[in-house]
Amino acid sequence: MPSPTDPAMPGLRERKKARTRAAIQTHALRLFREQGYHATTIEQIIDAAEVSETTFFRYFPTKEDVVLQDDLDPLIIEAFHDQPADLTPIQAIRAAIRQQFEALTPRQRQAVQERTSLIIAEPALRAAMLDQISQTMLLLADAIAERTRRPKDDLAVRTIAGSAIGAMLAALPTLTEDPHADLSSLVDQALGYLDPISAHISGATASNPLITS
Repeated sequence: MPSPTDPAMPGLRERKKARTRAAIQTHALRLFREQGYHATTIEQIIDAAEVSETTFFRYFPTKEDVVLQDDLDPLIIEAFHDQPADLTPIQAIRAAIRQQFEALTPRQRQAVQERTSLIIAEPALRAAMLDQISQTMLLLADAIAERTRRPKDDLAVRTIAGSAIGAMLAALPTLTEDPHADLSSLVDQALGYLDPISAHISGATASNPLITS
């Protein structure tokens, strides 16, 4: 754990911003749970979180962003880069996701699960999520390309990144069927099915069916 003097530790201002953002999301999720997503207004969230309208929109440009935004994607990408070199890209993704979920407090984990369930249930949120998915896939493709020393526009790299995102999405509907299912375990299980495919991109040999010279 970083010490208070560790340069990697967020400064006071960043910690305050993180707390404010988390507080807004916490109150918003409570209101969504009690009143429903569509019945809850931005004004109600602002009042519940006791922040100004300016503060709200500084953190969340839209109501959809209150549900969609989190810090997990960049943290997972960062953790992906730190995984051992002998892991395949999918193995590294699985390890990075497990690492980040294990670092969450039970309350944070519940919030992630609750937001994910809400995204699945609300068509407007599912549509808004598509823009984020495309950006996340590009970030992941860049990370995989760097890890495997392949070009960023390599079709195999993009295929692995797209397959990983698809596997994660495929796991989400289970939350609708079983709200108590563990999100990180579902995602890990879904990604596990891609391990044999991912292994091909790591060796970059002529025998690899996904790799072409």
